[in-house]
Amino acid sequence: MRKPVHILLVEDNEGDILLTTEALEESNITHQLSVVRNGKEALDWVFNQQSGEPDLILLDVNLPLKSGHEVLQAIKSDDTVKHIPVIMLTTSSSEKDVNLSYQYAANCYITKPVEVNDFLDAISTLCHFWVEVVTLPKNKA
Repeated sequence: MRKPVHILLVEDNEGDILLTTEALEESNITHQLSVVRNGKEALDWVFNQQSGEPDLILLDVNLPLKSGHEVLQAIKSDDTVKHIPVIMLTTSSSEKDVNLSYQYAANCYITKPVEVNDFLDAISTLCHFWVEVVTLPKNKA
């Protein structure tokens, strides 16, 4: 049996947290989900080795305290954690946000669908790809 994939969800919208949690449960992927609600908590969590390193980070762009771009830039510029795949999962479809995310080395950028069923499908597809198709890097910890 495969070890559970540890996903860190960085999201401040409670509705999106619930939908993402539901989608992950429905995906039947063995996972552990950790949730933080702002950019500062995200950086504290990622750089605190006591939390355990996530296998995958789902990161919103528009966050309180530190933006998703600031979090992404900090993660991808640090040799100890830059191997962790970071998926930008956001309502923003702004070309500026997309380009900045890739400039800071996001692994992919997904604009959250508005319709609930489309959102659930997007999370399920994302998880299938990143957990069952892709070979994730091994934790360095």
